Amino acid sequence: MEWESDDKELKAAGAEPLPDSRRGLRIHGWEIESRKLSILNSVHLQRWEKELQTSHLPEMVFGDNCLVLKHVNSGAKFFFNAFDALVGWKHEALPPVEVPAAAKWKFRSKPLQQVVLDYDYTFTTPYCGSETVERNVECGSAITDEGSSCIRWEDCKEKIDLVALASKEPILFYDEIILYEDELADNGISLLTVKVRVMPSGWFLLLRFWLRVDGVLMRLRDTRLHCLFGEHNKYIILRESCWRETTFQALSSKGYPSDSAAYSDPSIIAEILPIVMQKTQKLNIGVSCKQ
Repeated sequence: MEWESDDKELKAAGAEPLPDSRRGLRIHGWEIESRKLSILNSVHLQRWEKELQTSHLPEMVFGDNCLVLKHVNSGAKFFFNAFDALVGWKHEALPPVEVPAAAKWKFRSKPLQQVVLDYDYTFTTPYCGSETVERNVECGSAITDEGSSCIRWEDCKEKIDLVALASKEPILFYDEIILYEDELADNGISLLTVKVRVMPSGWFLLLRFWLRVDGVLMRLRDTRLHCLFGEHNKYIILRESCWRETTFQALSSKGYPSDSAAYSDPSIIAEILPIVMQKTQKLNIGVSCKQ
């Protein structure tokens, strides 16, 4: 069910819908937009395989889906898409998760085909989003300056206040976008999604990679970004990355169920998965970003 905004709440918060039937809104100098289209067709899949130098892609790649958050005055833009996430998968190149011999046959595309899982078929990615700075924004011919010194994350000890985020506040915009999905030949699930929520006080998003290889392994990689709307066009964005991972055997040894059906919702089971990596960074954005 698609989210529908309340015009009175938008107006009270100083927000307005994006023009031209685009899905999203403008608020406090930010343009926030989501796009959701169908999965890539065979022609586009072949193009991606060539560009990524691989013959393996997830079953469902929503290559035109994306979330974009743009700070208009500075030109700073943060966006989330499947292609960049798969670039991360290709570069990380994790060793393949061992699949029980009795389940390997499910990966065959043809009868009697020999199955060789010599790549990371889980499509695990370290991706935490893409970013750039668009110059000369008001000129209509934006020049992209990747790696600008404006986008400079700093490690910090501050944390996103999830308790405050849970407080009752009007939701001006919400969306969940699937970037790619694979059912691992009925051996589990590999899913990359991004959710965004905009309130009068700021915006919050969750980029989540969720993996369950039935009977073998679970892996959860979350990236959360939170921006409070500040004064004088100055904003601080906090970015928290938390990776969790464990085996079914390890969970079973602690008394947890060994049945894969018990682990369908990563939000519920996240706390029982041990943390393997965690860090928080912050980014200051102001009008000085645009040179």
